[in-house]
Amino acid sequence: MRAFLFPGQGSQYSGMAEDFSVLPDWNYYSKRAEEVLNLNLIDIMNGNEEVLKLTENAQPAIYLASYVGYKFLEKNGVTYHITAGHSLGEYTAFAAAGVYDFDFGIYLVRKRGEYISEAIEPGKGSMAAVLRISPSQVEELVKNYEGLYVANYNSSTQTVISGLKISIDKFINDCKEKGIRVAELVVSGPFHTPFLKSAREKLIGEIEHVKFNKPKVPIVLNSTGKASTDPEELKYYLLEQIAGPVYWYQSIKYMLALGVTEFIEIGPKNVLLNMLKRERINIKHFREFENVKL
Repeated sequence: MRAFLFPGQGSQYSGMAEDFSVLPDWNYYSKRAEEVLNLNLIDIMNGNEEVLKLTENAQPAIYLASYVGYKFLEKNGVTYHITAGHSLGEYTAFAAAGVYDFDFGIYLVRKRGEYISEAIEPGKGSMAAVLRISPSQVEELVKNYEGLYVANYNSSTQTVISGLKISIDKFINDCKEKGIRVAELVVSGPFHTPFLKSAREKLIGEIEHVKFNKPKVPIVLNSTGKASTDPEELKYYLLEQIAGPVYWYQSIKYMLALGVTEFIEIGPKNVLLNMLKRERINIKHFREFENVKL
């Protein structure tokens, strides 16, 4: 049993459009993306890193590259039985599974990025990865800080916290004194926290009247760590995850329990592979897949 996984923000890099241009569907979908967004997305993907990492640019860039990677595997007969996407990657998973089409997905992730950027002043929020302690220990630690939340349950030894920058800084300093390893992330805001409720409300207006289709395969949702094929449930939880935690490790364990024996990450970098390599999971990047040359 095989699962396709799609990465989120942080997997982008300058030059990614040039690298992915060797894939047969690149020209078609890159042109569609630029037409839908009225944006020179390819120039952004090959240009300045600082411009590319802006949320409103990084999200459509990653979505485009990941979707084209998916189409490549599909055309080469690589089948899958279940799917999931990390944060932004959930939007790609929905498109790949046919919940909505490519055009609506690229529009939606651009809007998602814009609304996230508008939700909180630049520099007011941040995120940090807490390493080598359990998620339950991290949950106890964040209780002592105002405006801090657990945002991503990435693996058994990597939990991401998110919230006010001033609290993140204090948390990091306190953890250093305790010998706990923490790494601040290069992000533009406090993703997956209640600080982004305004972004969620704006996104509701974008999708509430859009018909979601039943997916080709079950989708394991960030907000529940469980699979669904119900279009209305998918729509509800796609909105919920923008201001709530990502239960990624729980999602992986759920798929393993279902009988998944192979995971394939489809995206620009090996972010999910690196995240899960300590878990002794059979995961590979689509570039390493049989017959894939990139």
